[in-house]
Amino acid sequence: MSDRALSTPLDDSFERYLQDKGKGRGGDGGNYRRNAARELERFAEWAAGDRGADDWAGIVPNDVDREPTFDDLDERVFREYARYLGGDRGLKQNTVQTYYRYISAWCGWCVNEGYLEAHYAQRASAMAPLPEDDGRKPGDQQAWTSEQRHVLTRHVDEQARDAVEAYTTLPEDTDPLDKQRGRYAALKAARDRALVFVLAYTAVRVGELLRDPNDPRRRGVRWEDLSLDDGSMDVYRKKQQWDAASLPDPVISPLRSYRQLMDPPTERWPVFPTFDQRTLAELVREELAERGERPEAIAERRAEYARDLLLALDEDIQPPSITTDGARSILQRLSKTAEIDIDHPKHDYLAPHGGRRGMGEVLVRAFGYTVAARYLDNSEEMVRERYSHIEAGELGDVATEALEEIDSGV
Repeated sequence: MSDRALSTPLDDSFERYLQDKGKGRGGDGGNYRRNAARELERFAEWAAGDRGADDWAGIVPNDVDREPTFDDLDERVFREYARYLGGDRGLKQNTVQTYYRYISAWCGWCVNEGYLEAHYAQRASAMAPLPEDDGRKPGDQQAWTSEQRHVLTRHVDEQARDAVEAYTTLPEDTDPLDKQRGRYAALKAARDRALVFVLAYTAVRVGELLRDPNDPRRRGVRWEDLSLDDGSMDVYRKKQQWDAASLPDPVISPLRSYRQLMDPPTERWPVFPTFDQRTLAELVREELAERGERPEAIAERRAEYARDLLLALDEDIQPPSITTDGARSILQRLSKTAEIDIDHPKHDYLAPHGGRRGMGEVLVRAFGYTVAARYLDNSEEMVRERYSHIEAGELGDVATEALEEIDSGV
C-alpha cells in the first residue's frame, strides 16, 4: 500500500466510486448512486467529528489538524461507525444494516482500487455492533438465478479450457519460463472454475470452504478432505463440527481436471491456494531459509521460476488457502468479465453466499423443505423461514386456481 494512497482524503474517492456504481452515461444516474452518496456523506461527516455524541472528535488523532484519510481507517473505525448507526436514533434494525452496507461496499471497492489493504468493514469485529435485521424479507438476500449460474459457470469453463489448451499445445522448443507461465495461467483458470462450480452447486458456506484468518480451525479444505469417487467433501460446519458435504456431478469433473493439472505434492495441500505473489514470495523465502539455503541461492532458485507458486509446488512449500475476502474478489472479477446482468441493492457481482441461496431455491422448489434443509445443513424451520417467499408464491397460485374454478361455475 503506497503512502500516497494512505494519505488520500476519504472524500477524494467518493466521486470515482459513485461513477463506477452509477447508471447511464458517465455513471451519473441510478437510485443506488443517490443513496450511496448520501451515506458516504454521512460517514465522512462522522469521521470528521461533525456527527455523533458531543464528545466525539472524529477518527483523526486529537493532536493532528487535517481531514480524515485512508491511513486513519481500520476495523475499529468501522466498528465504531456500526455502533453509531445502531445508537438510539430512531432507525429500524434493517435500516441500520442497509446504511452500513453502503459503506461496506465502498470499503470493498477501495481495497480493489488500492486505497486500502483489507476489507475492514466486513470483518466480524467491525460488524459485531450491528443489530439483527429483523425486518429483512427472505427474498432480499442475493440468490444466483439459473441464468446467472449458467452464464458464470459457462464463462469459467471456457476460460479454463482455453488456458489448459494453450498450455498443453505449446511447442516442445518453447522457452522453459514461457511454459511455466502457460501452466500458471492454466492453474489459475482451473482453480477459479473449480471454486465457482463448488460455490454454485454444493451450497457449502464459503466460510466452511476457505480460510478464516481469525479462526485456525477454518484453514480451508485440503485435498485430503475430498473424495471425488464418493462425491463427498469434509468441511468444518457452522455448528462447530466436521461433517460431510455432497459433491454433485457438475462439480466432480472441474475438480478432477484441476487436481490433475496441479498435481499437489501431498494430500495436505489446500484445494484453493492463494495466488497472491507477495504472500507466496515471502513464504518461499522464509521456508527455503529455514531449510538452510542462503539468500543468494534462494534468489537464484526463484529466478528459475516464472511464479513462486510453481516453485512451492516443486518444493512442497504449502501455501495458505484463499480467504473468504479472496473469494469475493475472484467473483467480482469473474462477474465483470462474464458481463453478468446483476440488479441487487447490496452486490454488483455474484457474491459467494448467493450460490448457496440459489441452490436452496432450486432444492426447495424441486424437492421441498425437508430435503433442502438436509442439503443446506440447516433446520427445516430455518429453511422454511428463509425461503418463505416460495411457499407464499405457491399458495398464491393455489388461491388463483381456486378463484378461477369458482368464477367459472358462476
